[in-house]
Amino acid sequence: ARGITETTPSFMYPYGTSSSQMVLRGVDLLLECIASGVPAPDIMWYKKGGELPVGKTKMENFNKALRISNVSEEDSGEYFCLASNKMGSIRHTISVRVKAAPYWLDEPENLILAPGEDGRLVCRANGNPKPSIQWLVNGEPIEASPPNPSREVAGDTIVFRDTQIGSSAVYQCNASNEHGYLLANAFVSVLDVPPRMLGPRNQLIKVIQNNRTRLDCPFFGSPIPTLRWFKNGQGNTLDGGNYKAHENGSLEMFMARKEDQGIYTCVATNILGKDEAQVRLEVKDPTRIVRGPEDQVVKRGTIPRLHCRVKHDPTLRLTVTWLKDDAPLYLGNRMKKEEDGLTIFGVAEKDQGDYTCVASTELDKDSAKAYLTVLALFYLAANRLRDLPKERPDRPRDLELTDLAERSVRLTWIPGDDNNSPITDYIVQFEEDRLQPGTWHNHSRYPGSVNSALLSLSPYVNYRFRVIAVNDVGSSSPSSPSERYQTNGARPEINPTGVQGAGTQKNNMEITWTPLNATQEYGPNLRYIVRWRRREPRGSWHNETVRGTRHVVWNTPIYVPYEIKVQAENDFGRAPEPDTYIGYSGEDYPKAAPTDVRIRILNSTAIALTWTRVHLDTIQGQLKEYRAYFWRDSSLLKNLWVSKKRQFVSFPGDRNRGTVSRLFPYSNYKLEMVVTNGRGDGPRSETKEFPTPEGVPSSPRYLRIRQPNLEVINLEWDHPEHPNGIITGYTLRYHPCTLPCLPSAVNGSRSGRVVVENLSPNQTRFTVQRSDPISRYHFVLRARTQVGEGPPLVEESPALLDEALLPHPSHIQTPARPELLIPWDSIPPLPSAWEPRSHPPLPEFSSSPHPTLPLFFTSFPIASCQPSSEPGLTPLSALTPVLTCPPAANGSSIWDIRAMANSNWANITWSHNFSAGTDFVVKYITSNKTEKSIPVKAQGPSSVQLADLTPGMMYKLWVFPIWSHPSEHSYITFTTSSAYTKNQVDIATQGWFIGLMCAIALLVLILLIVCFIKRSRGGKYPVRDNKDEHLNPEDKNVEDGSFDYSDEDNKPLPNSQTSLDGTIKQQESDDSLVDYGEGGEGQFNEDGSFIGQYTVKKDKEETEGNESSEATSPVNAIYSLA
Repeated sequence: ARGITETTPSFMYPYGTSSSQMVLRGVDLLLECIASGVPAPDIMWYKKGGELPVGKTKMENFNKALRISNVSEEDSGEYFCLASNKMGSIRHTISVRVKAAPYWLDEPENLILAPGEDGRLVCRANGNPKPSIQWLVNGEPIEASPPNPSREVAGDTIVFRDTQIGSSAVYQCNASNEHGYLLANAFVSVLDVPPRMLGPRNQLIKVIQNNRTRLDCPFFGSPIPTLRWFKNGQGNTLDGGNYKAHENGSLEMFMARKEDQGIYTCVATNILGKDEAQVRLEVKDPTRIVRGPEDQVVKRGTIPRLHCRVKHDPTLRLTVTWLKDDAPLYLGNRMKKEEDGLTIFGVAEKDQGDYTCVASTELDKDSAKAYLTVLALFYLAANRLRDLPKERPDRPRDLELTDLAERSVRLTWIPGDDNNSPITDYIVQFEEDRLQPGTWHNHSRYPGSVNSALLSLSPYVNYRFRVIAVNDVGSSSPSSPSERYQTNGARPEINPTGVQGAGTQKNNMEITWTPLNATQEYGPNLRYIVRWRRREPRGSWHNETVRGTRHVVWNTPIYVPYEIKVQAENDFGRAPEPDTYIGYSGEDYPKAAPTDVRIRILNSTAIALTWTRVHLDTIQGQLKEYRAYFWRDSSLLKNLWVSKKRQFVSFPGDRNRGTVSRLFPYSNYKLEMVVTNGRGDGPRSETKEFPTPEGVPSSPRYLRIRQPNLEVINLEWDHPEHPNGIITGYTLRYHPCTLPCLPSAVNGSRSGRVVVENLSPNQTRFTVQRSDPISRYHFVLRARTQVGEGPPLVEESPALLDEALLPHPSHIQTPARPELLIPWDSIPPLPSAWEPRSHPPLPEFSSSPHPTLPLFFTSFPIASCQPSSEPGLTPLSALTPVLTCPPAANGSSIWDIRAMANSNWANITWSHNFSAGTDFVVKYITSNKTEKSIPVKAQGPSSVQLADLTPGMMYKLWVFPIWSHPSEHSYITFTTSSAYTKNQVDIATQGWFIGLMCAIALLVLILLIVCFIKRSRGGKYPVRDNKDEHLNPEDKNVEDGSFDYSDEDNKPLPNSQTSLDGTIKQQESDDSLVDYGEGGEGQFNEDGSFIGQYTVKKDKEETEGNESSEATSPVNAIYSLA
């Protein structure tokens, strides 16, 4: 026989070395190469300059034909087929040209315009060759239609400007080329319609907690209304964070929480009005099976019970159903469904299988599954082995893969020995060699009664499996791995999440997303197709393919919305069409400032602000907040330095009012307003100035206590650091306390009533006279303005004696009989003449239940109070007898009663430890015995305000429980202030007063000088030495001129008598008027001084004393001058 001649390959079809083929876009392209030769040649296909289209090509007819599905422009080019055998090879080139009938880039859409509004229709199509665009109006060519001045045709775009009512029409766009045409209709409506809600106005939406939900609010209006959402009728617009507002009016909530429950209001607004609708959202608890059925192995004929306890929202109706092997379970008469489980009576082999409990409500459901194994009689013999040692099972063996498919494979294995403990579960694990080679992951879990499982697989993974057996003792060692199984790749099934668009600069937009993980890629060369366009009808899509997780778009306008899509793609194709997200380009600083800023004073530390909001077009970004910058410019008090540090308060959202607090009282402030977006602050508004009124001052800077001796305590303090107004004085409260001062029943001390001193504003020192040398003093100092008293500065005087000898109050027992209690301020002080005496040390206290402390003064009745008998305490000395009697038998008390008084009102506060439901009575009496009582309910604070008081009046005040009576000694006193004078000052510091005092002192000094001069002149009369002897007329001393005055006119009367020392003697009764010169001889000296005014009834000592007094009297000196 003759052998077959071997030949080189030759093409039977197509002929020659090259050919061409034209195909339309979107259809399948079939390229064929049929070659002959001996031996039969092999056919291989290639594309010049690249690879064959991935995911679109398919070889047919033993590689003789190449089919490319869904051809696109990028599939154009030169393809060649290579036919080869051992004799040689031959190649044929096919030039493929892809033509295209018209297809849409931007299809015209219906347009609704308001009168005077602008708009545009865009009709963009592509094809090969490029299609031509023709516009028609109401079915006629636009060139033949009546002229419309508000309409302008520019190629594939019609621009409308200042449209008017009556311009509505149907526009058609015809895009055609030699391969076909496209026709689209768009209705342009010119309407003037206020907002209108298209859906129900009161919806009820129920959602499960932590689930995503959407609140719908369809609306219509022309111009297109602006829609905003509010919660519970107040607050800011809901958009951002957990909320996302969509263009169609829907409000999407990413995770519903309990606090999100409420009434949501959507408000649509345009220039013609507004309309609104409400949606009530109820967030329900999820349905959960808290105890589900468990796998069981039971004997035939027993009564197994499968649990199914459910927790659900009580407002939702719960339905519990059972499935067996994923089919509805027929209960019959052997099964009983109960509230929390399923009971099977007389279980049989047919009852074996998967049991699923499904708990469902109208909103959600939960399920739990368990496998019930029923042992037949021949299995019961195994019970004899229960006493044998139990171990972990042996590992499964001989793994085999069958039923190979794209997304599944069946795995079969041979179980190992259970080692006397039945196998309950099999765990199937897998390992892949591309992402994490050598790492095993759990795939699924199966009951111990099976040895085969159908495994679901993911694309583009090279799997290897192993099996682990589990019994009650533990898990076996893993089986040997199976052979590998490679799944084919596929296009991605999901797209990236978390797509966002935001500007990092004012002229860009950064698009970011969360990429797919490795198990979601489904194929090699994962990439992302990013598309974006302006959010407007005429916007055209731009796209870019990237492999990272971000893409930056440059040269964008300032803060305009963009529609964004990010689609995943690998070598096998693209993921489904992605969702559209809204992003914004970069922001710039706002251009305008708030106007008409108005300030209203609320109190000394807070103001209310209102302003006119800026127009949204000037914000150039997303409005974040309005911000008030303010600083303290000066204090209304002179020479007080203040910090001018700038502060600000934020008012989030689009609002026009707010409150600024924590200001300093009695100060001048300046304030500026700005609006803020994501970029920063806009320009500042006009600076506003405002003063704050007076407030209460801060506490004095310090309070120093000095005790120079045992009689007095000197206090010294400094003015408050923050006066917060004009200081009108200081209030000092103090009281003595024998032990370290503790809260008491009434006045803050257990010994002595509170003394209140109202001091002048310029006073910074005070001296306290001590009542006894052994007491400490508790001082509370407050500064005050006309508004009231400020916070206290509290100090305690140091101890003068060793208080370590005194028992602590906690060691002193409470008497069991309340009638023995005494107010501490009722105990009088020790007598001033009382001196401490030496006493022998007191014996240790008796251990009897009621030892008695001896007292050393008995001028008043004292009840017996019990000191502590606790061992280890030092006995009290005789020098300091101390009683500690609690104010109430049960330990409850009232202390720290305070009165902050003004001219016609007073705030009363106190502290107590009575039970929560105790009512109190505040009783007060004026100095003219007018009495009033005010009940104070237990629900309120421990305070009350007394109104309609009399200025300048002193009051006594008691506070006591409503079931009690006021004690005679448990009151405090306070005095209301007189009419307030803002410029109140100390009179001693006034210039006019000082000048008056100086003038009086100068006058007194002049009078004293005159008195001394007159005394020196009149002292030369020799009357003092001779006051007891009558003058002899023949006395030569007179004639010799014993008197200094020798003139005749100044000589004494002839009948006058003088004593030897110059004192005029009284001759007769002092009461005789004749002796005073009425009848003849008058007893006057030369210059008219009245000499005879001293009676003879007075003794010599008295007479001399009177003369001395007369000589030094300034009144007599004045008379002498007269």
